[in-house]
Amino acid sequence: MSDAMKIGGIDKRWVYLLVAIGALIPIIKPLGLPVLSTPAVEALFEKIESLEPGDVIMLSFDYGPSSAPELDPMAESILRHCFQRDISVVVVALFPLGGDNQAKIALNKIVPEFPVVEGEDYVYLGYKDGGLAVLRRMAEDISIVFPQDNRGIPLEDIPLMQRVQNYSDTELSVSLATGIMGEWWAILVNAQFGQPVAVGATAVSAPKYYAYLKAGQMLSLLGGLKGAAEYETLIGEHYPELKERSQIATRGMDVQSIVHLIIIGFIILGNIVYLISRSERTRAGGRLASK
Repeated sequence: MSDAMKIGGIDKRWVYLLVAIGALIPIIKPLGLPVLSTPAVEALFEKIESLEPGDVIMLSFDYGPSSAPELDPMAESILRHCFQRDISVVVVALFPLGGDNQAKIALNKIVPEFPVVEGEDYVYLGYKDGGLAVLRRMAEDISIVFPQDNRGIPLEDIPLMQRVQNYSDTELSVSLATGIMGEWWAILVNAQFGQPVAVGATAVSAPKYYAYLKAGQMLSLLGGLKGAAEYETLIGEHYPELKERSQIATRGMDVQSIVHLIIIGFIILGNIVYLISRSERTRAGGRLASK
C-alpha cells in the first residue's frame, strides 16, 4: 500500500481528536485573533453612540435557548452599551419558546454591572404572544399589549413608561431573532411605522436579512457569532473598561476559526491524497497495458 493510501485510510477518530484539541486550546487560553467590523454592524453601534442620555430604545428577545450561543452575546453587548451611555431600554419578549427566559438571563447578568434602576433606566415588560398583532398594537399604545410590567406594576406607575407610549417615543428597535421574527420588525415596524430597526440573527438566518438591509428596511444587521464578536470589538475599542466583560463571542470566534482551519487542512490533504492515488492508478494501468 502506498503512503498516499495509508494517509487516506487514517482512522476518523484521529480527525475528531484533532478537532477537539483545536477547540479546547482557545477556550483554555484565548488567542485574541483579530475581528474586523463590517458596516452592517457598525451602523448599530454608531446609532446608539449618536443617542443622548435618557433616549429610549426597545430591545426584543425573539429567540429561545437553541439560538442563545449566538444571540446572548449580542443582547449582553447591546445592554452594556446602552447602560454605559445612560440610554434607557424597554425590553420585551415575543418568542414563545424561551424568549422570556433569555430576557431574564441577560438582564440578571448585565444589570448588576451598572448603577441602573428598574423602572427608571430600564423596564422589562415580559412576554406576549401574538407576533405581528402585538407589533401592530404597540404602534398605537404599548399599554394595550402590556398593561403592566413583568413585576405586575401598571405601566402608568413606571417612570420610564410615562415617557413611552409607542414606537414614536423611542429612537430605535432591536430584534434579536430566530426564524422569521426579525422580518416582522422590518416589514411592519420599519416599513409601516418608520421606526429604525436593527436585527441580530443567527448565522443560518442572516443571509435572508441582507435583502431588507439593502432595501433600507433595516438600519443594521448582526449576523451570528461573527456579528456578536464585531460588536464586542467595537465596544472594547471605545470603552476599554468594558472590554474584558464583552469577550464571549470573541473567544468563540477563536474556537470557530481554529476548527475551520483544521477542517480546511483536511480538505486540502484529502484532495492531495486523491490526486496522488489517481496518478498511481494511472501509472499502474499504463504498465499493465504495455504488457
